[in-house]
Amino acid sequence: MNKQDYIQYWQKGAKSDWEASKTLFEKGHYLQSLFFAHLVLEKLLKAHWVQDNVDDIPPRIHRLKSLKDKTQLDLSEDEIRTLDDMELFQMEGRYPDYQYTISQICTQQFTQAILQRVKELKNNLLNKLP
Repeated sequence: MNKQDYIQYWQKGAKSDWEASKTLFEKGHYLQSLFFAHLVLEKLLKAHWVQDNVDDIPPRIHRLKSLKDKTQLDLSEDEIRTLDDMELFQMEGRYPDYQYTISQICTQQFTQAILQRVKELKNNLLNKLP
């Protein structure tokens, strides 16, 4: 695989996860929808990592800002805030006690608002890839 193949690999995964996120939202699984939305951003940031670094295999990390900081991306303050906010829905979201706590705030309206912000950032990240 060449660099472009790796970038497409991460883009394809992000596209699939975005569809899963939308389906989960439609079914009322708001926390799970946000977990998949986090994966979307993570995979797109990994595509940017591949684009901006010599190696083709990004680090096995899940912190969005850490990934972003290893790229040449210049994001707005709102986009950085979205990355920060999405950290609530990453690894810790896999643990039942955390899921219960965080799911209390994941109402339909809350989730829909965050997914809109993720969609905007997702589109921006995609537009900056070849």
